[in-house]
Amino acid sequence: MTSLPKRLSNQLVVPFQLKFVIVTILSLISCSDSDTAHASLTKNVGEHGTESVALMAWKASLDNPSQSILSSWNQQNGHCSWVGIGCNKAGRVIHLDIGSYGLTGTLSNLNFSSFPHLHRLDLSNNSIYGTIPTLIGSLLRLTYLMLANNHLSGAIPSAIGTLRCLRYLSLSSNDLIGPVPLSIGDLGNLKFLNLSENKLSGSIPQRVWMLRSITDLQLSKNNLTGSIPATIGNLGNLTTLYLDNNQLSGSIPKEVGMLRSISDLQLSNNNLTGSIPTSLGNLGNLTKLYLYNNQLSGSIPKEIGMLRSLVDLELANNNLEGIIPASIGNLGNLKFLYLWNNRLSGSIPQEVSMLRSITDLQLSKNNLTGSIPAAIGNLENLTTLWLDRNKLSGSIPKAVGMLRSLIFLELSFNELTGSIPASLGNLGNLTTLHLYNNQLSGSIPKEVGMLRSLSSLNLANNNLEGIIPASIGNLGSLNFLSLMFNKLSGSIPRSFNNLTNLRVFHLSYNFLIGQLPQNVCFSGLLENFTATNNYLKGPIPKSLKTCGKLYRLRLDRNQLSANISEDFSVYPNLNYIDLSFNNFYGEISQEWGLCHNLTSLKIANNSISGRLPCELVKATQLHVLDLSSNHLVGEIPKDLGSLGSLSVLSLSNNKLSGNIPAEIGNLSNLQRLELEGNKLGGSIPSKLGECVRLLKLNLSRNLLRDGIPSAIGKLQSLEELDLGSNSLTGEIPPEIGNLHILETLNFSHNKLSGPIPSSFNGMLSLISVDISYNHLEGPLPNVKAFQNASFETYRDNNGLCGNKIGLMPCFVTNSNEGKGRRNNKVVLFVIILVLGTSLLVAVGIFLVFHRRRGNIETEPRSATKENFFEIWSYDGKMIYEDIIEATENFSEKHCVGVGGYGTVYRAELPNGQVVAVKELHTSQDTSSPNLISFVSEIRALTETRHRHIIRLYGYCSHPRHSFLVYEFLEGGSLDKVLNSEEHALDFEWTKRVNSVKGLADALSYMHHDCLPPIIHRDISSKNVLLDSEFVAHLSDFGTARLLKPHSSNWTSFAGTLGYAAPELAYTMEVNEKLDVYSFGVLTLEVLIGRHPGDLISSFLSSSSPPTALKDVLDKRLSPPMNQVAESVVLVAKLAFSCLHQNPECRPTMQQVSVALSKPRPPLQNSFQTITLGQLFDVNFSTS
Repeated sequence: MTSLPKRLSNQLVVPFQLKFVIVTILSLISCSDSDTAHASLTKNVGEHGTESVALMAWKASLDNPSQSILSSWNQQNGHCSWVGIGCNKAGRVIHLDIGSYGLTGTLSNLNFSSFPHLHRLDLSNNSIYGTIPTLIGSLLRLTYLMLANNHLSGAIPSAIGTLRCLRYLSLSSNDLIGPVPLSIGDLGNLKFLNLSENKLSGSIPQRVWMLRSITDLQLSKNNLTGSIPATIGNLGNLTTLYLDNNQLSGSIPKEVGMLRSISDLQLSNNNLTGSIPTSLGNLGNLTKLYLYNNQLSGSIPKEIGMLRSLVDLELANNNLEGIIPASIGNLGNLKFLYLWNNRLSGSIPQEVSMLRSITDLQLSKNNLTGSIPAAIGNLENLTTLWLDRNKLSGSIPKAVGMLRSLIFLELSFNELTGSIPASLGNLGNLTTLHLYNNQLSGSIPKEVGMLRSLSSLNLANNNLEGIIPASIGNLGSLNFLSLMFNKLSGSIPRSFNNLTNLRVFHLSYNFLIGQLPQNVCFSGLLENFTATNNYLKGPIPKSLKTCGKLYRLRLDRNQLSANISEDFSVYPNLNYIDLSFNNFYGEISQEWGLCHNLTSLKIANNSISGRLPCELVKATQLHVLDLSSNHLVGEIPKDLGSLGSLSVLSLSNNKLSGNIPAEIGNLSNLQRLELEGNKLGGSIPSKLGECVRLLKLNLSRNLLRDGIPSAIGKLQSLEELDLGSNSLTGEIPPEIGNLHILETLNFSHNKLSGPIPSSFNGMLSLISVDISYNHLEGPLPNVKAFQNASFETYRDNNGLCGNKIGLMPCFVTNSNEGKGRRNNKVVLFVIILVLGTSLLVAVGIFLVFHRRRGNIETEPRSATKENFFEIWSYDGKMIYEDIIEATENFSEKHCVGVGGYGTVYRAELPNGQVVAVKELHTSQDTSSPNLISFVSEIRALTETRHRHIIRLYGYCSHPRHSFLVYEFLEGGSLDKVLNSEEHALDFEWTKRVNSVKGLADALSYMHHDCLPPIIHRDISSKNVLLDSEFVAHLSDFGTARLLKPHSSNWTSFAGTLGYAAPELAYTMEVNEKLDVYSFGVLTLEVLIGRHPGDLISSFLSSSSPPTALKDVLDKRLSPPMNQVAESVVLVAKLAFSCLHQNPECRPTMQQVSVALSKPRPPLQNSFQTITLGQLFDVNFSTS
């Protein structure tokens, strides 16, 4: 070796290749560790024990447990025999291997300079903390440095770059920060570099890309930024490159394709953009390619198909588009293909079926169309198939049943049709079967019950019908079962009592009957149970009482019956419960307050009685408390004011009394306060003005008195304010005008007086207003809601004025004081004039009728007390002479219609108000059918008050001129609208649905809210009148009957042929079901656009061929879409249910009205494919 420099010095020129050899040899010499070299360089040093002293000093700095672990480190033994210490023949330490020893301490007391011959340092998998000392750079012979999986912090010292012999460097899984030091680029011998799972930042130094010897580079899970440079192509020996889970940006350089040795390339979870370079197709040794969770765009290059060694290809969660290249079928070794959450389109290529090694195929969340290839059944190794959230159509191939290794099958959120193939029952290893949110039809195959390994079954949101197969009860491992939003019928199989491991159980929105399974929570594991919107009856499952893990429970909108005081328990995890619209009874237990995680408690529309327990306030997380429409009594507990999270408090339609507690004003998060329909008295608390987030305030139909507090004006978020039907007095506070986003205002039926404040002119968001039946005066506000309001919304006030029907014009006043005095005199004069005129009119009426009565003294006087002219109006102006004059003595030119017992005229009164006048056909017989009908109509209409029933203003009953005075509706009869091409087009689907809803509400009111009930008996399109907005009003009550309790209520035939119920052919008994049938006919007429006639019998015939609903709807309108289509389908279903031949099987009008008001699930079938036969499955209780 000593002669080499001499020989080299004789050369004048040293070739580059020779220089490289020289540097390599010198490097090997400097990094060697021969015993001879050590003996000469360390003479006497080992003897003095410098290394052992340094090791003992570091041991002393560790915590006590660590010192115990290193108990062999003591002066009694030579340090070369200590645990983890390796020495050369000269006794110098060359290895320090104490990884995974559970040591805790720092490196600051380890004197690295005492180990000049150390080759290997492994302190990994300990609890070493603190920084890496700069002195580590003194370990010049170090080839292996392993400090991974500790708690080291601070920056990586640049002194690392002096370790020129280093071949293996791992500092991963620590808390290191700062940049990757530039000096790492000096480590020319480095083959393995792992700095992953730290908090390093900044860009990757360019010099790292010059480490030509490196084979394994791992910088993942840091905060590194910047781009991947083209110089990455220099790393020709690289086999592994992990840059994933950083914040790298820019595109993937095409030079990556020069890394011919690479087998594992992971660039996932960055911010990389641009397209996938086609040069990746050159990487013939690549087995793993992870590019997922970036922002890559463009298409998947077909060159991917050249990567014949590829086992794992993950491109998910990018912006890739275009088709899946058919060349993917060349990847015969591929086991994992993840392309989910991109924008891929087109169909699934048939070539996918060539991937015979594949076990995991995930194509979810794309825009893939077409059908699922049947050849997919060839993938016999497939364990996971995720095709959900695409636009796949067609049926599920039977060949899927050949995938015997399949564990996960996820096909949800597509447009799949047809039935569920029975062959799925062959998938004995299947644990997850998700087919929800498709358009699957038919019944659930009983073969599903063969999937004994199944733990999750979700078939929700389809069009499945028929009964639930009892075989599902065999799936003992099932913990998730959802069948909701289908058309399943029949009862829940008893075998469901075997499903004792269920955690989630959804049956909502079907047509299920019978009882709930008693063992639904037998094991106590049930967490989420919903069965809402069915026709379930009977008691609550007993096992539910001990269901300690219950988190969510929805049984609302059924016919369940139970004592709510006894059949429920304390549920410590319960978050949401809705038992509304059932037949629950009993009192609310104070134990509900012990459900400390409860956020929503809804038991509305039941028969709950008793008082509201104060203990409910212990449920401090309560957001929604809805106990409306029950029979609660007593006072509202003041303690409810402590429920700081409450956003909805609905206690409406009960029998609560006492005052509204001022403490409710403490509910700063309250958004809806509904206390209407009770017996609450006292005044409205001013403190309610502190509920600043309130959106809806309804205190109507109570016994509240005194004035409206001005503090209500502070509720700037209020959208709906209803204080109607109370005994409120005083003036309307001007502060109410500050409610600038208020949409609905109702102050009707109170005793409010004075003018409407001028501040109301700023309430531009108002849509609906009702101030009728008060003592208000002065002008109406100049805003759209008031100016467009109907007469009914401001009638019966003392002195309102304005340019509206029924109001006197307002006098213009001047701000000038002198003119003001003169105007006051004018006003006084006008008032005296009006009063005087009214007196003269009254006297005139008396004299006219006194004279006329004298003239007819010879006529029979056996008429009833209605004989005398009785008429009432909002302003006293509707007098007999006005009507005779307006109709020109009932001239034919004013006739607008002829009915069964009278002729209807249009009459415009002197004040501009237009009314309808029905004159009775003349008869001298006081017992004639016409007169009986006349009296029946008066009695019926004076007993009713409903927005969808025609309003009677007054009547005159006399043998010479007997007539009724109604409100006039500009739209005319429904019959005329449907028979007019122009008007029928304006009568679009939404208006038609709303008209049916209105009539259902009106009939429900007549049958169920009037005492005694009123039966119309002649519902037809001629007897339904429409206003200018096509709002329907029921009219012509000449055949109406008031049902007498405890009476047979028999009568002669009445009604219109084509609308009359079929049972009238053999019985004359009057009951509500006569109107129900007529309503069904009328509803079909609205949908079809003409009277259904004989179509009814053909519709209901089981032998009729299938007919699509769209084919019978009114062809003059475009087919309904989206939510309107849902409403039309519901209306059609209800119409057919009303036409049942057996009156007992028809629903009540109350049930129809409720059904039309309930939210319905979206259509599971395409509207275009719904047949009439699918509409005959609505079941109602007839109780």
